[in-house]
Amino acid sequence: MLETERVGYLFADAREMYEDAMEMLDQRRLRNAADKAWLATKRATDALILARTGEEPRTSGQTMRMIRQLRRQDPALETLRRKYGYRQSFLHGACFYDGILEPEDDIIADVRETLDYIQEAEAMAQV
Repeated sequence: MLETERVGYLFADAREMYEDAMEMLDQRRLRNAADKAWLATKRATDALILARTGEEPRTSGQTMRMIRQLRRQDPALETLRRKYGYRQSFLHGACFYDGILEPEDDIIADVRETLDYIQEAEAMAQV
């Protein structure tokens, strides 16, 4: 698969994971919604990194390291880097792994804001 095709695939997969997260919200399955939103975040960030560097991270740790490196080259990525770290800690760590599902309104808002994150990553991938 060509690099540009892979970037498109990753962004499409991120949107699919977002749709799955919204479906989980509709079913009131917050833990699963948080996990799907996290997966969408990771995939969108990986697509951005691949578009910018030609390398696709495999783990969330590699993704964090690479988004930090990119931020040093382009300070405009700082907001996205912070959002990635927050989402990794809250959606993935606290909600999914630890089962902390309160405050519910915050989880719902974060899941819904995943689409904004994907769109921001897509825009930054075009730079």
